[in-house]
Amino acid sequence: MLERGKMDRNVIEMVEIDGLVPEGHLLRKIDKAVDFNRLYEMVEPLYCEDNGRPSVDPVVLFKMVLIQHLYGLPSLRRTAEEVSGNIYYRWFLGYTLQEETPHFSTVSYNFRHRFTEETVDQVFRWILEEVAEAGYLSPKAVFIDGTHIKANANTKKQVKVRIPAASRHYAKELMEEVNTDRELHGKKPFDDDDEPPAPTKKPRDNTSKKKLARRKKEKQRTVPQSVTDPDSGLFVKGEHKRQFAYEAHTACDKHGFVLETVITPGNVHDSVAFDEVYDRVTADFPEVETIVADSAYKTPHICKKVFEDGRALSTAYKRPQTMKGGHEWWKYVYDEYYNCVLCPEYQVLSYRTTNRDGYREYRSDPRICVNCPTRHLCTHSKDCVKT
Repeated sequence: MLERGKMDRNVIEMVEIDGLVPEGHLLRKIDKAVDFNRLYEMVEPLYCEDNGRPSVDPVVLFKMVLIQHLYGLPSLRRTAEEVSGNIYYRWFLGYTLQEETPHFSTVSYNFRHRFTEETVDQVFRWILEEVAEAGYLSPKAVFIDGTHIKANANTKKQVKVRIPAASRHYAKELMEEVNTDRELHGKKPFDDDDEPPAPTKKPRDNTSKKKLARRKKEKQRTVPQSVTDPDSGLFVKGEHKRQFAYEAHTACDKHGFVLETVITPGNVHDSVAFDEVYDRVTADFPEVETIVADSAYKTPHICKKVFEDGRALSTAYKRPQTMKGGHEWWKYVYDEYYNCVLCPEYQVLSYRTTNRDGYREYRSDPRICVNCPTRHLCTHSKDCVKT
């Protein structure tokens, strides 16, 4: 028999909210496994003991953020709406069916103005301690990578700003090694102040050399900045759409547990943020033996840093970049004894200098190269020099 018009909306029932949550529900499992009372110890110094109005339970605020991330809710506003109308969420927070749940602005204000960065770090460390005590943490091999997170900002609303150029972490150490190598070869050591201004890459740029020199001395660069979200950075990579974004540089163990994370603007390269992530994770987990990363992290500085710490770097093979259609890279042989490079025609490329980036430059003799039968496979230089 067909039943129509099921509209029992105004029926009053006596119910127990605990009985409405299934036994196998995820939130019931979390509530059983986690002792949220630990949070009170972490946030107690942030509240006044004998003054002001009663606050919203801080555990409720943390649980609401947990619900947001567990169920992929896009914003705190949406999370507050879902919490108000969802029986399972109300049960998890400890609210009755008629009780008013916290407003989204209350959650936002507390996480922006009350809970400090140290508070969040304490919660993060507490979770890792629980995972380690349960025997699931395995930090011997650490996987490091960066993930871009799109910012809620329009790329058309941007301004050009001058910001200090970020100095490389290893700049001082690199310059010392470069100058040592130059002195061994009888070259004058570099002075940081005598570096000429780099030529601009923009076409038809009439910027004077004097202004370029001043910019170089001030060590500043021009970048696009979002008017809506100034903390983000313009992310440009290959065929990806240009967008303002952030990047989460994350270190995980082999089971996928996050051990450390550093958030930077989206225009910061992975290799630049590596030092901070690596230093933090190795300080907290000195038992790390292997660092696993993609080819973006395969730089001389990162390799040197990891190897000198007695650890292994597991990364992808990166094919040497050579001239298209020219001689293969392996046909150029370095002779360590005579400190020279032999070309495929068995001619000598002699040492000329060590540049600021730490590379030794070897150059051929143009008087020999001008008559070389395979010069078109070696160099397209007008002065017939292979570097």
